[in-house]
Amino acid sequence: MPRSRNTEGAIYMSMAMAGFSASDALSKSVIAYMNAGEIMFLRGLFTSLLVYLIAWKMGALRSWRIMLQPMIIFRIICETLSAVTYITALGMMPIANASAILQSLPLVVTFGAALFFGEPVGWRRWSAILVGLFGVMIIIRPGPEGFTAAALLCVGAVLTTAGRDLATRSISPEIPSLMITVITAISASFFGALLIPVLGGWQPVSAAALGHLVLASVLVLVGYQSVILAMRTGEISFVAPFRYTSLIFSSVLGFFFFAEVPDSWTLVGAAIVIASGLYTFYREAKRRVSPIAQESAPRAPV
Repeated sequence: MPRSRNTEGAIYMSMAMAGFSASDALSKSVIAYMNAGEIMFLRGLFTSLLVYLIAWKMGALRSWRIMLQPMIIFRIICETLSAVTYITALGMMPIANASAILQSLPLVVTFGAALFFGEPVGWRRWSAILVGLFGVMIIIRPGPEGFTAAALLCVGAVLTTAGRDLATRSISPEIPSLMITVITAISASFFGALLIPVLGGWQPVSAAALGHLVLASVLVLVGYQSVILAMRTGEISFVAPFRYTSLIFSSVLGFFFFAEVPDSWTLVGAAIVIASGLYTFYREAKRRVSPIAQESAPRAPV
């Protein structure tokens, strides 16, 4: 029986989350041997080369002057901060915990869209955002001494990633997505190189570690491409919730490769965050459908 477009979109989105989760696991596997700046530099170098070749092949390259646009500069800053904070956090906490906190991203983006772009957000979605943030607090569980450094880094990664996504919406649609990706990858590699001496200096790179980073770069590209295919194939309201499969992949990878088992509070907090996110997707879908339904409703005779 042929698959529906929504089913195909869900498969693509799940593939994307599997790719991103595996890339995170590979980065985590080398964080003990090199600092986050070195990982950003090498991973960004390989990603830049791959994306540049793809963009060149598809005719998506544009003048490098577009890097001077304020929103692209802001996006680069957010992407760099997001990468360094999340990679560092992965070396300090279980990958499933980091992934669980990252699941709050759609809620933070919704909050940012309402705050900076004036997008309508009803009381139900505001409530879902607050409940989701409560779920994040359950995952973090600050003790008497306060928040741990790993938790703060992961929250910082969520905020800067949300900033990146919001900045992307303000970039002219005339600039190809691949060109933005090329600029981002090159910038991440450049700033990673600048951070190497600050974070402890260059460490020798083994063949195994280099192989992990090359594979991580390929998986990141697979993830980006799969997300694009997912959003262009199925209905967004159906496909977007499959982003949460990343928590499943991260938990499995953490268990088999790092012997990490999420505790019950992490699972409870993750469940609250995911439920809140799914509800915001539902309300957003309903909000989009309502005006269409009103426009297509039969008019009363006059």
